[in-house]
Amino acid sequence: MTGRSRAPTLQAVRTRTRSTGAVHPALLALALMMLLALLLVLGTLVGSAGLQWPGSAADAVAQRIAFEIRLPRTLGAVLVGALLGLAGAVAQGLFRNPLADPFLLGSASGAALGVALALAMWGVSPLAVQALARLGVTGAAFAGAMLGVLLTLALSRGVQHTLRLLLAGVIVGVVLGASKDLITLARPDVLQGLQGFTLGHTGFIGWGACALMAAVLLPLLVLAWVLGPLLDGLSLGEPTAQSLGLPLAPLRMALVAALALATGTAVAQAGLIAFVGLAAPHLVRAMVRTTHAALTLLSALAGAVLLAAADIAARTVVAPAEWPVGVMTAVLGGGYLLWRMHRGGLRSSGGTA
Repeated sequence: MTGRSRAPTLQAVRTRTRSTGAVHPALLALALMMLLALLLVLGTLVGSAGLQWPGSAADAVAQRIAFEIRLPRTLGAVLVGALLGLAGAVAQGLFRNPLADPFLLGSASGAALGVALALAMWGVSPLAVQALARLGVTGAAFAGAMLGVLLTLALSRGVQHTLRLLLAGVIVGVVLGASKDLITLARPDVLQGLQGFTLGHTGFIGWGACALMAAVLLPLLVLAWVLGPLLDGLSLGEPTAQSLGLPLAPLRMALVAALALATGTAVAQAGLIAFVGLAAPHLVRAMVRTTHAALTLLSALAGAVLLAAADIAARTVVAPAEWPVGVMTAVLGGGYLLWRMHRGGLRSSGGTA
C-alpha cells in the first residue's frame, strides 16, 4: 500500500484514539508531575525519625539523612516506577492484551535466578550496603533479566509472531523459576537474602543508581514517543498493520528491546515489584483516551506516582519498621485492578478505558 493511501488510515487511527475522555492528557500530565513533586518533598521528610525539615546548620545529621538517604531513595522509587509504567504500557500495546505486564518475557525469573546464583557463589546480600556487594547483586539481576529475554527470543525464533513470543516467555519464566528453586534447595542460606529481592526494596538506592536509571529512562521515553504511532497501527491487528505497510519485525524488536531494558534496569535496582507496570496504564486509560505515544509517557508518570506513594506508605504504616515496597504495590495496585474488574473497566490496550 502506498504512503498516500496509508496516511489517511493511520490518521484515522490517531483521530479515533485522540483524547475524548474526561481529562485532557496535558492536564493529566501536569497533575501527575505536581503530585510527583509533592511526593518527593514528602518522601524527604518522612522516615523513622518522624517529619522534620533539616534546614539549620546545627542539624547536620538530619540533613545528611534527608539528602543522602531519603531523597535518593524517593527519587529512585520515582525512576523505578517510571521504568515499570513505561514497560507496562509497551507490553500491553505489543501484545494487545490489557493483562500484559513487564515481566512477560522471562525477565523477572531470569533476574531472580541471577541473584540466587550471586548469593550462592559470592555470599552477598541484596540488602548489603557495601558498594561492591550491591554492584554484584544488581549486575547479576540485570544479566539474569537479559538472559531471560534472550532465551525467550531464541525459543520464539525472533519476534515475528506475538503469540509465540508470549508463550515462549511463559515457558522460560517457569524453567528459570524452577532453576532458582533448585539453587535455594541446594543452598538454603540464600533464602533470606533472596526474599528481600523478590519482595522488592528501595531502601538502598543511592545517587549512582538514580543517575543510571535516569540515563536509561530518558532515551526510552523518546523511543516510546517515536514508536507510538506504529503501536497505534499494531493495535488494529497484525493483518491490518501489515496491509498498512508497517515494518512489524523491526517494530517488535525495538519494542522488545525497550521493554527488556526498562524492566531489567528497574529490577536490578529495586527487585521484583508487582502490579506497577500492570496498573499504571489502566490508571491512565481510566482518565484519558489517547494515542500510544502519550499513553506510554503518561503511564511512566503514573507508575512513578504509584511507586513513590507505595514507598512512603511502606515507611510509615508500621513505623519505625518498614514493609517491603513490593507488598505495598501489590496491595495498592492489586486493589485498584480488582476494583476496575468489579466495575467491568478492563478493556483492550488500544487506547480505551
